[in-house]
Amino acid sequence: MKPVSYVNPRTLKEAAAAHGGRPEARYLGGGTNLVDLMKLGVERPDVLVDITRLSLDAIEEQADGSLRVGATARNSDLATHPAVKERYPVLAQALLSGASGQLRNMATTAGNLLQRTRCGYFQDLSRPCNKRVPGSGCGAIEGVNREHAVLGHSSHCVATHPSDLAVALAALDALVELVGPGGVRTVPLTEFYLLPQDRPDLETVMRPGELVTAVLLPAPPAGSVSRYRKARDRAGYTFALASVAAVVRLERGAVRHVTVAFGGLAHRPWRARRTEAALLGTSPTPESIERAVEAELADAVPLRHNAYKVELARGLAHEVLSTLTTRPGAS
Repeated sequence: MKPVSYVNPRTLKEAAAAHGGRPEARYLGGGTNLVDLMKLGVERPDVLVDITRLSLDAIEEQADGSLRVGATARNSDLATHPAVKERYPVLAQALLSGASGQLRNMATTAGNLLQRTRCGYFQDLSRPCNKRVPGSGCGAIEGVNREHAVLGHSSHCVATHPSDLAVALAALDALVELVGPGGVRTVPLTEFYLLPQDRPDLETVMRPGELVTAVLLPAPPAGSVSRYRKARDRAGYTFALASVAAVVRLERGAVRHVTVAFGGLAHRPWRARRTEAALLGTSPTPESIERAVEAELADAVPLRHNAYKVELARGLAHEVLSTLTTRPGAS
């Protein structure tokens, strides 16, 4: 058994010092993903820095109408927060679809964003995985890849990101607040995750020793509506085969604001910029929505076992966008 040191700091400064930017150090929040990976032997940290006592769990409404969500805010608290339910329903829907109540009571906001892929080849130490062991190969490319990526993948990795929360945050133009040796910085969530290219072991733009301290949600456009839909193998708390988050505002029948993000299709939440551009300024019809969705999915490159994902995502996006542009209040 590999020995692991456990540190329980009381301040950000103490946490940063304990972590030290070392490759084998890990920050520990709810532990719902990290501890599982430690049991499998995928994660083998030398030190765990527990951040649950750092007072990073507040969910605070700001004067400009935005919302600041602390890194250790529990998923259950975030999903049921009055401001989230009223102004960011897409976020509440994503969280409630993502896990059981027991897991939501433990899982944290930052932990949800930083959870690792559920690819079976990544979790099985006997199989090759460039994300786990750079240069070892990707077993999923020629193996069982029914649940893997159809967008943005590479010859080195075809894994998908499992977070439901991150997909909703991508559609909400959220920012990720980071604290590290270089100070405080914010990164748009749409730029936070990296595509695999030739280094799938590098998953985010985080620098050594940096810690996620908050997620910042801008005030939603006045009069906007939002929705999250997810397709999975069974009606339980399983990971998305495909999902869609969208925020839409209509004015006099025309689309004045639209953001769309796909989940379950890529190494990161996939912001559908082409779909948005095709819809913005138009008076949406079933035909125009279909063309807009197809503009994004036309570049999909399915693997041997997952071509169905493209059609699944197409149907989800059409249903979500049609609902948001025809529901009462969307005018």
